[in-house]
Order: sequence, then structure tokens, then C-alpha cells
Amino acid sequence: MKSILLAAVVLLSSSAAWADGPTCKGTAVDKKLAGAAMTSFMKKCEADAAKTCDISASDKKLFGAAKTSFSKKCVADAVGS
Repeated sequence: MKSILLAAVVLLSSSAAWADGPTCKGTAVDKKLAGAAMTSFMKKCEADAAKTCDISASDKKLFGAAKTSFSKKCVADAVGS
């Protein structure tokens, strides 16, 4: 139960951090990317976001379900909708 509560708290704090920065999709639109260029850019951007989020989860000393939940939400926020 503690890990679920911790994951919820972490998710709320992580979404605020990415809300200020540009998202991958927003950047792709600004650069007017399409087709293969957009696909390549999105893959690289998502991979970079995953690395950054994993480092952030490690810095917060998250493990197991809390780390997975944090990383998933963090990457989703970085990629954008």
C-alpha cells in the first residue's frame, strides 16, 4: 500500500516538472517534421526522455512499481499527446 501511495505522490510531482518544458510532439510540430523525419525524431526523443526519467527515478531512490509508474508517466509527459 505504501508503494502505491508513493507512486501517486511521485506521479503528481513528475507531471509538474514536464509541464514547463517543450514536449517531443510540440517540438516536432514547431520544426514542421513529417513522415520518416518525424518518426526518427520521435523515437530519439522518446529514448532520450526514457534515459532522463530513469536517472530521475534513480535520484529519487525509486524501485519496483514506484519506479515503473514514475518512468511511464514521466516519458508520457515528455513525449506529449
